[in-house]
Amino acid sequence: MLDSIRNGGVSVDDALARLKDLPYESLGFAEIDHHRALRRGFPEVVYGAGKTPEQVAAISEKLVARNESLLVTRVDVDGYQAIKERVPGVVYNAAARTVILDRKNKPKLPGVAICSGGTSDQPVAEEAAVTAELMGCTVERFYDVGVAGIHRILDKREALQAAKAIVVIAGMEGALPSVVAGLVSAPVIAVPTSVGYGASFQGLAPLLAMLNACAPGVSVVNIDNGFGAGYLAAVINHQSWEGRSEE
Repeated sequence: MLDSIRNGGVSVDDALARLKDLPYESLGFAEIDHHRALRRGFPEVVYGAGKTPEQVAAISEKLVARNESLLVTRVDVDGYQAIKERVPGVVYNAAARTVILDRKNKPKLPGVAICSGGTSDQPVAEEAAVTAELMGCTVERFYDVGVAGIHRILDKREALQAAKAIVVIAGMEGALPSVVAGLVSAPVIAVPTSVGYGASFQGLAPLLAMLNACAPGVSVVNIDNGFGAGYLAAVINHQSWEGRSEE
């Protein structure tokens, strides 16, 4: 915005209008953090679960008025329909349960890979993939490559070794992140899922297995937290490319 003022693309009055609601804007039921993009490099993300469709739509409308991108996670079809009425052009990913809007015209950086143990893990994997893509990364997806047929992940070794950050998603016993981390030099972000039979305790068993990973270079996010993993992978990937540029 400062560059736009200097170049004459934005008037001082317009700039003041944009700054009016910094650091946050109150909607009564929500306090929107408009300072998030300036502080963190990416706008506030809306967690849709537990909010009414009207609340999610109102928050989304305010966010896109000041940002080039929008990400709403854990949103159902009713929430998507409400958002679409106020924010034309949004895209719904039914598997990930996300709503996005991307008005940036910047090329995406390669370097993020996402692996899932089974097809049942795909909703969490897609949440991670959508997040990383919206944050400016290209994503390679390797789904249904769990350890029950370990030759499947071994076939992907060359592509995984080229990645800068790898998200590995698994339920059941949660062994896949250790396997992948033993094959690559990039950091591995492990995501336990609530997929599995009774003794997996809705994801607690794979969470503990991943926290006890034998292979180094594994970090772990919470159960079913595809968003958190995709976000972290994108940050790592961007910093990797920035480091190359500085060199």
